[in-house]
Amino acid sequence: MSITDVIVVSAVCVYNKEGQLLTVRKRGTDKFMHPGGKPEAGETAAEAASRELLEEVGIEVAPEDLEPLGAWLAVAANEAATNIEATVFTAPGTWEAHPSAEIAEVRWLDLTASLPGDLAPLLTDHVLPALASPRLA
Repeated sequence: MSITDVIVVSAVCVYNKEGQLLTVRKRGTDKFMHPGGKPEAGETAAEAASRELLEEVGIEVAPEDLEPLGAWLAVAANEAATNIEATVFTAPGTWEAHPSAEIAEVRWLDLTASLPGDLAPLLTDHVLPALASPRLA
């Protein structure tokens, strides 16, 4: 089977005061991922990330306040034969999150502990290694 479809998405890394990373699980799926989603017509990646963050978990961060982390191509967690082209941001500060819209569950991930086996490929293959590597000044 070849992967043919590509879905463009934006996602956001959000932390709580304990330094844990926010992950969410959408209704009808079993993988945890960042809050985020597909841009609407005319939206920039940051605008889509900001809107999705508010819609999915009730966190309001202006697009211009999001810090770019990177852009990656990864296997989609919940769509067969599909890749995602993801632009990932980090939200400044610390937050509390509440599931809404299509989000069934939120879970804070302790990045110093063993990782659960139900994380999306974008998170495990690209974002977590990027977060673990020292940032260049």
